[in-house]
Amino acid sequence: MANKSIEKELLSLEKQYWQAIKEKDADTAVRLSDDPCIIAGAQGVESIDRQKLGEMIQASTYTLSKFKIGDDAQVRFLSDDVAILAYTISEELIVQSQVVTFHASDTSTWIKREGSWLCAMHTESISGDPFGRNKN
Repeated sequence: MANKSIEKELLSLEKQYWQAIKEKDADTAVRLSDDPCIIAGAQGVESIDRQKLGEMIQASTYTLSKFKIGDDAQVRFLSDDVAILAYTISEELIVQSQVVTFHASDTSTWIKREGSWLCAMHTESISGDPFGRNKN
């Protein structure tokens, strides 16, 4: 089922997705997304269709200036057409004219439809105390 070339392809697609966010390239992000795509993170959980995703990327109130996916990426295939990708990431954003940097653990679920891998779900967990004690 799984092989290293598909794992490399999925990691490359994940990097393309991040680059699309950095460049505010809605077309690429939409092309790489399943319809709808579920997103979960500090802002909550949402199921987003392609049109809304494109609008969100173009109207983003922050700028992703840098990102680096860690060397710890792991891929697990649930079937020939469904894979989970998990990794750590460092991000640098510009939010309201301020530079914000943080580390997170992210996951994406990719599904193969009509020969193309599409991101069906993405989660981001900002690193920190697992009990939330540093959030006061």
